[in-house]
Amino acid sequence: MGRAAEMTGTTPGFPRSLGEQGLITPLRSAGGHRRYSRYQLRIAMRARDLVDQGTAIDAACRIIILEDQLEEALRINEQLRHSQAGQEPPADT
Repeated sequence: MGRAAEMTGTTPGFPRSLGEQGLITPLRSAGGHRRYSRYQLRIAMRARDLVDQGTAIDAACRIIILEDQLEEALRINEQLRHSQAGQEPPADT
């Protein structure tokens, strides 16, 4: 937890609160320590940026969830367009 907070420039309670909001769910080590992926740390940093701009943490979490859903929908839409046009979809980046 402390390392994740250090990497995201927050207090240890911040990643924990993101977990409570359902934004990130860290894995647990055998000793019970939270383990965050790089992707989860990027999400935490995005949340920190929004909170630093004055957004409430619950609203920041919702914004990030909606951004993620939009990105996924756009990716699926692009794949469908390519499949309907008889083209191979672009490789994921």
